[in-house]
Amino acid sequence: MPSHVKLAAVARGAIAERRAAWKLRLTFYAILARRFRPAKTHGLGEIDIIARKGRTICFIEVKARGTEADGIFAISAQQQDRIARAAAHFIKVRPRYAGYAMRFDAMVLEANRFWPRHVVDAWRP
Repeated sequence: MPSHVKLAAVARGAIAERRAAWKLRLTFYAILARRFRPAKTHGLGEIDIIARKGRTICFIEVKARGTEADGIFAISAQQQDRIARAAAHFIKVRPRYAGYAMRFDAMVLEANRFWPRHVVDAWRP
């Protein structure tokens, strides 16, 4: 059975993802997918939120951390690579987005803040 600490972390993550999706909607992004996970046979990572604004598709990792810097630091190079491969798979299975620009963002819900901070172009694969 999971510990109370793990359950609390999962709950904080779910809250952060919901708030991130709402903030994106309020800033005129269209949410294309949440918790996108290709089939396990592909061995690719999960993408928390995939959003579109204009002709740009944003693949967004959401973190709930004490500070923005801690949230960005928590996205490891290995995780970035898995997200990039999952993003390529998303484009492959949805070819209508093939001509769109791609961007990798982060949204960090800091302690004592209601809305997460949107870090545009947080990394490049």
